[in-house]
Amino acid sequence: QSQRRGGPRADMVPEIAAAVGFVSSLLRTRGCVSEQQLQVFSGALREALAEHYKHHWFPEKPFKGSGYRCIRINHKMDPIISKAASQIGLSLPQLYQLLPSELTLWVDPYEVSYRIGEDGSICVLYEATATKPVSSYGMLTCKNQMMLGRTSPSKNYIMTVSS
Repeated sequence: QSQRRGGPRADMVPEIAAAVGFVSSLLRTRGCVSEQQLQVFSGALREALAEHYKHHWFPEKPFKGSGYRCIRINHKMDPIISKAASQIGLSLPQLYQLLPSELTLWVDPYEVSYRIGEDGSICVLYEATATKPVSSYGMLTCKNQMMLGRTSPSKNYIMTVSS
């Protein structure tokens, strides 16, 4: 498949790397998972996300399919994360102990962001410098729908997490 010069990037490598790095860092901070296990987990999660997003990645319309690509832990573990974790022998109860009980991770072309808790601020993990298509502005995205009618702080606030 040929890629036009200056056109949208077809690969999702940096976005998936940002998402995988973030989830892995959450596991790392608890100190219960070895570096070797983290490498296996990261590889399994990277492969699973690439496969899951394969037909749901639209660089020309970055918010199309946003809900499908959203990784969610809301007192129920996201199946993609639990599948990758099973590769290193982590059970669901262990995952619930290691990861936030409420986490939303949006993996979109050119931007990866997350929110911990239902009322937490949205923090950007990765933002590409590539020019975003004008057509994506003003669309109601998965993220924007969740923000409607909320009184929590804007995206500009920095969230600190302490244990």
